[in-house]
Amino acid sequence: MERIQFTTLSMPSCPVDQYMEKFFQSSESPDIEIESKESDSFKLSLESLENGDSDILAMPARLLHGKQMQMYEANCEVLGARAPRTPNMVLVSENKIQYQPKSAIILSKSKLIRRQLRRSRKGMRVLSPNAFIEIEKRNHTLGDDLETYSWLEKLRQNKEIDGYIIPRVIYSTLNISERRHTLLPDPQNRGDSHFLPTPYSDLVVLVGRKNYPKKTIKIFSEIEGETIWKIQNHFLGGMNEDKLKTIGILARHRKMSTLMKQAEEHKDLTMEQAFHDSEGEANTNEVLVEFRIETISSDGKRTIAVDRVIPYSKYERAMIATEKDWQKIFSNAEMNEIDFLNN
Repeated sequence: MERIQFTTLSMPSCPVDQYMEKFFQSSESPDIEIESKESDSFKLSLESLENGDSDILAMPARLLHGKQMQMYEANCEVLGARAPRTPNMVLVSENKIQYQPKSAIILSKSKLIRRQLRRSRKGMRVLSPNAFIEIEKRNHTLGDDLETYSWLEKLRQNKEIDGYIIPRVIYSTLNISERRHTLLPDPQNRGDSHFLPTPYSDLVVLVGRKNYPKKTIKIFSEIEGETIWKIQNHFLGGMNEDKLKTIGILARHRKMSTLMKQAEEHKDLTMEQAFHDSEGEANTNEVLVEFRIETISSDGKRTIAVDRVIPYSKYERAMIATEKDWQKIFSNAEMNEIDFLNN
């Protein structure tokens, strides 16, 4: 029987070890012997792959950003990916965003989410935890993610803040009882607020040695995950950390029926006509690939965004063309002295 040495590398907002263990115990798991171990270091994980002590490394795509050269030097590459399960952040608060009082204090570690919140609800005080500590002159030092979010929950319970933003999986880990409001990319009503996920949110990549058998990787990989990785890596792979923190990005597979229902509800005639011929018949039976990217000014008043929906067979060419469009739009904004990076 074939035997696979599997290594997982996790972070609190993307617990890869839990995701893979759930897969190994499911009916989709292959009938092969899998020996799984956890790692707490990207460097040691690469060494394990390079030495042949491990065959596949499953890790958060976010942890790979800026480290791909190290991966290539170890004669390894991304061989597959698994689609995000919970990419959207949640607001822990009594009220939804649109019902927050103008004096409400909302804390978020993510620069992107803070800008999205300012765009969606004017007047709120949207701060980072560090800014809150400084403004309130607190004698507090932030710890790791779990410690930080536990502290934010205590602030909320004491009514010192009105709410905070937390990754969905950490919300579940901490067993928080307060209501949560998911920050969704698709508003219920056209014109309502939308929230694109942060880069690489909950995306898992599968890293292995070059020329590792593709048929083995396909057992663990997902086609939608591979699509999402290719798109996000193409758009984000060369960005520095400062720019990455201001980007919202979404890539996913969509069914024609789901997309048309959404277009009908929002009275989006452009979307409806794009995938129907003159007789009203659907002009493709393929899975559709949707990708959206945006950046927002620090005050939330300006947004640069590009949206595309493309049949799966054409998405890679469209991805390249869209990235060029994105760069042109962004360059024009910089020429007009609109700052999307700072603050």
